[in-house]
Amino acid sequence: MAEQLRNSAPRPVGLRHTTLRITGMHCAACARRVETSLAALQGVREAAVNLATERATVAHESDKINTEQLIEAVVNLGYGASEVVDTTEARDKEKIARETEIRHQTVRFVLAALLSLPLLLGMFVHMLDLEAGRFLLDPYLQFVLATPVQLVAGWQFYRGSYNALKSRSANMDVLIALGTTAAYVYSTIITFFGEGDVYFETSALVITLILLGKLLEAIAKGRTSEAIRKLIGLQPRTARVVRDGVEIDVPIEQVVVGDIVVTRPGERIPVDGVIIEGSSAVNESMLTGESVPVDKTIGDEVVGGTINEHGSFRFRATKVGKDTVLSQIVRLVEEAQGSKAPIQRLADVVSGYFVPAVVAVAVLTFAVSYGLGVGFTQALTRFTAVLVIACPCSLGLATPTAIMVGTGKGAEKGILIRSGEHLEKIHKVDTIVLDKTGTITKGEPEVTNVVELRFSRPDLLRLAAAAERDSEHPLAAAVVRYVDKEGIDIPSPSGFKAIPGEGVEATVEGKRVLVGNARLMSESSIDTSAANELLGKLEHEGKTVMIVAVDHEVAGLIAVADTVKGTSRPAIQALKHMGITVYMLTGDNERTARAIASQVDIDEVLAEVLPEHKAEQIQKLQREGKSVAMVGDGINDAPALAVADVGIAIGTGTDIAMEAADITLMSGDLHGIAAAIRLSRQTMRIIKQNLFWAFAYNSIGIPIAALGYLSPIIAGAAMALSSVSVVTNSLRLRGFDPTQTG
Repeated sequence: MAEQLRNSAPRPVGLRHTTLRITGMHCAACARRVETSLAALQGVREAAVNLATERATVAHESDKINTEQLIEAVVNLGYGASEVVDTTEARDKEKIARETEIRHQTVRFVLAALLSLPLLLGMFVHMLDLEAGRFLLDPYLQFVLATPVQLVAGWQFYRGSYNALKSRSANMDVLIALGTTAAYVYSTIITFFGEGDVYFETSALVITLILLGKLLEAIAKGRTSEAIRKLIGLQPRTARVVRDGVEIDVPIEQVVVGDIVVTRPGERIPVDGVIIEGSSAVNESMLTGESVPVDKTIGDEVVGGTINEHGSFRFRATKVGKDTVLSQIVRLVEEAQGSKAPIQRLADVVSGYFVPAVVAVAVLTFAVSYGLGVGFTQALTRFTAVLVIACPCSLGLATPTAIMVGTGKGAEKGILIRSGEHLEKIHKVDTIVLDKTGTITKGEPEVTNVVELRFSRPDLLRLAAAAERDSEHPLAAAVVRYVDKEGIDIPSPSGFKAIPGEGVEATVEGKRVLVGNARLMSESSIDTSAANELLGKLEHEGKTVMIVAVDHEVAGLIAVADTVKGTSRPAIQALKHMGITVYMLTGDNERTARAIASQVDIDEVLAEVLPEHKAEQIQKLQREGKSVAMVGDGINDAPALAVADVGIAIGTGTDIAMEAADITLMSGDLHGIAAAIRLSRQTMRIIKQNLFWAFAYNSIGIPIAALGYLSPIIAGAAMALSSVSVVTNSLRLRGFDPTQTG
């Protein structure tokens, strides 16, 4: 991981990362309480709790504290805890648990709603002074209706309050239990022992509205993790393998490395592997975001979850289970969705002090109101309204829900973001440094020009390719590949000799053929003056030129270059339109580098930079006050990716690329960089909206409630709807397409 690369010190022996699923958390104060308690345990290095995903990620020394002890610590706080294991079975259990929670909340809400409805009607009868329905105002009837709401449907708030107070902390449950109990107990005393108005409808309706909010919140939170379910759904449940010469269908979990897997047209490929028989076109859109099928034949790799469009083929399984690319993607997205963005720390700090402060404000409101002579009943109403309106649910959901949806949307578009921190960071980037080879260019040399001075073009290419045929040099391979595509037969050479740093020499059809640079020609006493002008022109364009000599005379020139990807120039222009400065980083000489840069509209060039010095160039830009994103292949550029503010790997999602980078673009298209920045900007916009309304809601609501202008019932409705509105606002990201410039 990038964090590991940044830390020069070795990781402690036995350091383990454990993920726990936490149940029973209701607000930001709950999440902070669990997080603080876990972090305080001996042997725990770091703990992070995410309210939206209901998960805790703990880095701990396994020789000092184990998973069972972590779970015990959470259970002692009054919450449920279990280890999250990266298996389909564990995810199925989690889904069942989520559905069970929704079902329980539904039962509680329906019970509360049915019993509260007569109380609500009674309130209208009283307000409008109606004769019809006067029986609904009977305090004994209201007591019978309100008691199950308070003690059965609302029992979860008492349980949560007890657990919180037991560990000397306070959360949302404490506020709700205090406020509603005050109204309920006061009304009960008046009913049986005194005279005056009762407020059973206040306590019952507040609980009902909060339960409605909890139900809607649970449903909406389930939708935020839809991207994970979509990714998991891409993997088939079964695979057709060859066992003892017979094709049989087996569960995907039973496929092992080395199995021969058969895939027919229209089927999803079950696991990763290499084709050994047949060919096809494979739709890899789930991996790269590209909808155009990719031709695959013998020797090509295929990835589990992609779709076999046309032909049938057999492949040997190379990665199964949690090692497949799809499983790695799911794991990375889950990690990102469970992580915290730096902006969330503000909400965490506030929530730690918020609930005790609200209780103090509520008590002060009651005391001042009663002291000013508004009466006990009115003072109690204000006390209850302050407690209910101030519940910090929306504050705890503001950031994690947006992070969940944002990282999920990125995964759908082939943009894998390692954590909420990096999703937040990239929107601040003002400088992008692009490695040239494999990022701006295809990373594979291609023949770009053929200049024949003697012989015909086919003959020149045939002789040159024959001489290069036995060479292992990438430039030689480019020539042979090009001639093969031209459909020209390549004869076998004799007397082949490779001259390091200069070229090759061979005898082809009785002719002595040399292919190489000017130094080889000079040492072989071959006059190149007739080709020098063309040679200089091609080299000025940034191309590597091979001189072909036949029987001591220059016969032609073949220019080879690492060609620019067709998408590079428009992608770079899109970045510049977004106000970002783009640099190209390369080991090429200045002239070659400038030639490539001009093709893609890059003005800033860092040339002749050795791989080991790339990180220094990034740090130099950072010292100038720039926020820098480094874009490379994730392997050779690992040090530079690590020191950059954001490291972006471009490629096909290899293990090393995904581990080294903060963000991985599954396709080789540079448009993914702009898409990642747009996604980050939109996600941060949503988070800031959520936090603004969460803070504003409490800041405005508390004084209004304290002054007596807000009834507890309206406060309960507003509190419930605030959480739902925050989650719903985050869900708007699902309709956002970061690949669109509009």
